[in-house]
Amino acid sequence: MKRPFILSILDGRATIFLAVVLGIAVLVPVCNLLVPPTSPFHIADHHIPLWGKYLCFALLALSIDLIWGYAGILSLGHGAFFALGGYAMGMYLMRQIGNRGVYAHPVLPDFMVFLNWPELPFYWYGFNSFAYAVLMVLLVPGLLAFVFGWFAFRSRVTGVYLSIITQAMTYALMLAFFRNNFGFGGNNGLTDFKDILGFNVQAPATRVALFTASAIALALGFLICLWFVKSKFGKVLISIRDAESRTRFLGYRVENYKLVAFVVSACMAGVAGALYVPQVGIINPSEFAPANSIEYVIWVAVGGRGTLVGAAIGAFVVNYAKTFFTTGALAAYWLFALGGLFIFVTLFMPKGIVGTISDYWSRERKPGAPVNGTAAPERAPAE
Repeated sequence: MKRPFILSILDGRATIFLAVVLGIAVLVPVCNLLVPPTSPFHIADHHIPLWGKYLCFALLALSIDLIWGYAGILSLGHGAFFALGGYAMGMYLMRQIGNRGVYAHPVLPDFMVFLNWPELPFYWYGFNSFAYAVLMVLLVPGLLAFVFGWFAFRSRVTGVYLSIITQAMTYALMLAFFRNNFGFGGNNGLTDFKDILGFNVQAPATRVALFTASAIALALGFLICLWFVKSKFGKVLISIRDAESRTRFLGYRVENYKLVAFVVSACMAGVAGALYVPQVGIINPSEFAPANSIEYVIWVAVGGRGTLVGAAIGAFVVNYAKTFFTTGALAAYWLFALGGLFIFVTLFMPKGIVGTISDYWSRERKPGAPVNGTAAPERAPAE
């Protein structure tokens, strides 16, 4: 009997990764809510949003690895899709405040009252509905990626030129969102959130629920990426990455494959941003900063480009190191450490953490041992 496709694409590494992510989704809430604070296994409340943020970053790294690791599209503007998803969720959260704001206006957010806005802008309509907000989380980044990719890929913009214009895109959006008359809070952004789906965003149970949602989203995002790269579509993406001109000569519509991958990646980044915002409690234009998008690419490079699992691990490793450096006396040296880490990986671990470990493991296998489930061929006897 033929196995379901979803089971056929799960190799050992993917299965372990999914088991770890889903295990975290169960164990962390249990250790936070049910284990007493006196127990060494108790997880403090302040760790929940921090680790939830790491999960969102891992999903963002997966979205970048899908297009960079498998299609050769180096985007230095993925922070734009991440931030747009975050703003969509932030707009919903702001509409939930109602008259509990500083100015107690039943409709307008506080920053609009302060800036003397006469009424709610039309593009804020509908964000009092969670379903509409979720739709916008996917639609807005996806639509921007579609329009951008349609023109860029059909113009056959590739390589460093594509990277530069993606960076210009996110920089332009950052400048626009900094303006007070743009209707998104200007420099301060959106903050002071109260409720999500009627639950207090600061309550421990809500934070745990958001953490679990982030873990489930990471697992689903990983399965989606795995489905893409293991299918025929993924094989074409890899051929585009390695030899785009030859793939085009064989009759494939290269721009269509790139466009689909780019849009899917943007939607995943938007979901990551939407889950990130209620856990950190703020979204502002700094999320559009080009430096952020460059840092996201470093996560993927550190973990292992073209490995999926490596991208997620890279996000965890780099952000844990960032937390370690920036919460102590070494805060001023974090950027030096990040730059040094990227240089080290580029020179000595060009395949990243996971890629390097995989190569080492393959070399350590004895001759004749199974490789990828198939026994190595025996050498013919010398004549």
